[in-house]
Amino acid sequence: MTSSLSSSAPLDGITVLDLTHVLAGPYASMILADLGARVIKVERPGIGDDTRAFPPFKDGQSAYFATINHGKESIALDLKEDGDRAIFDQLLARSDVVLENYRPGVMEKLGYGWEDLHKRLPSLIYGAVSGFGHTGPEALKPAYDMVVQARGGVMSITGERDREPVRVGASIGDIVAGMFLAQGVTAALLQRRETGLGQKVDIAMLDSQLALLEHAIALTSVTGEAPRPSGARHPSITPFETFHAEDGLFVIAAGNDALFSRLCDALQLPLAADERFATNPARCDNARLLKRLIEAVTLGAPKAHWIEVLTEAGIPTGPIQNVAEVMKDPQILSRNMVVDVLDKAGKPQFTAAGNPIKLSAMADSTTRGPSPKLDGDRERILAWLAQE
Repeated sequence: MTSSLSSSAPLDGITVLDLTHVLAGPYASMILADLGARVIKVERPGIGDDTRAFPPFKDGQSAYFATINHGKESIALDLKEDGDRAIFDQLLARSDVVLENYRPGVMEKLGYGWEDLHKRLPSLIYGAVSGFGHTGPEALKPAYDMVVQARGGVMSITGERDREPVRVGASIGDIVAGMFLAQGVTAALLQRRETGLGQKVDIAMLDSQLALLEHAIALTSVTGEAPRPSGARHPSITPFETFHAEDGLFVIAAGNDALFSRLCDALQLPLAADERFATNPARCDNARLLKRLIEAVTLGAPKAHWIEVLTEAGIPTGPIQNVAEVMKDPQILSRNMVVDVLDKAGKPQFTAAGNPIKLSAMADSTTRGPSPKLDGDRERILAWLAQE
């Protein structure tokens, strides 16, 4: 089997005990695994991670599960059963990090909450991700991606103006929380080098949505009015949106006055000195008019022509690609961002996104190890524990 990680990966030697399921937690442990950590999934006997049952399937296996859990190991344990608890206790003692995404209080009932574990294993890092976090009046409420996108304000600024809000197509409620969990765990590992002590990393999906609202929070705090959806247009930068060409839509992102001047030159539009468009605030006030004036030119040729012209002029631009097109994009492929997930025989089985964290001292492999079968690594894990 081809390894997906080099011996110089920054988290080599770190063991992560992963009790998480579905997306936010497994996304975090995927990042840690891609950076070299050994990730042992602790799954429910007979059922495992819920995503094992999510379509689409290939060779009887879930592509959804495989593309998030590649390269991990699996052991099935019932933490209410004495024998399995004994194994789990051994795993905890050999691990650097434990991750969980149960509703707050569940781990405490099992005897594995942060306070109990920190007393027993003071160097262990405890990472938790949940809908609303482990504090606050609504900590015990359940949540999914849709709930936090809605409540966290992201849906309110997503979609077309004067139409119903829409959910962001990717599950950013889970994914962003998973990214913050991985960052928090990595920071805790770094601090442990100095103190020798682990700490709790408490990530709320709702908090993570707030962290995405950079412009929206700034705008609301100054104007007192909450922003509304603006479609593809940036609410504070113009021109920064989609434009029609002869054969469809493409994007132009002229983020400052100098770029706008170059855009005018490239399109042969005498607008850079026009007081209605000379500054970004003026362009924002006259955004609809400016869009019409630009499209009066861009409708005269195909989008490929304009992308070439604007790129040569140094103006950020590009096509609007679907996922199939993205997976064939030469730039994306050159950055190793589409990789094969191997089966147990070492042959490509699934396709997944690559690791976006490019480190000069870590090899960036074109493959990922296979996703684990439920409880498929029990014998190997028990043999490792017996070596103690």
